[in-house]
Amino acid sequence: MSESNLGRRWSAWTPYFLSVLRIMAAFVFFTYGTAKLFAWPAALMPNGATVQVASLIGVAAILEVFGGLLLLAGLFTRPVAFLLSGEMAYAYLTGHAVRGFWPVLNQGTPAVLFCFIWLYISAAGPGPWSLDALMRRTEAP
Repeated sequence: MSESNLGRRWSAWTPYFLSVLRIMAAFVFFTYGTAKLFAWPAALMPNGATVQVASLIGVAAILEVFGGLLLLAGLFTRPVAFLLSGEMAYAYLTGHAVRGFWPVLNQGTPAVLFCFIWLYISAAGPGPWSLDALMRRTEAP
């Protein structure tokens, strides 16, 4: 069975959708970090507080802000995505799974989704709309 013309044209957009997935997920991820560090766009911590930078949550927030910015730009995408995938796995296992198995009940759905999105991005790469792709194009003879 052959793929339809529409299917071929839609499939041709796959690399660009990879870039869109990376950009949108990175933007949302970045805001989790800024909410913890700066209470922007809103506070996540009790009483509108911000995290102590030297705490475990503070280190996670720094990873989320700077890692999110790097992934948003598509710079050092594979190693950063792999690191952040591990961060989210650790966050889920230590902060959510201890409250029960189901992510929807232990409030770990974002951690699970980010973990696997970043793992996928670490394997698939940043897509064509990225600084990594731009640097590859300028290095080519």
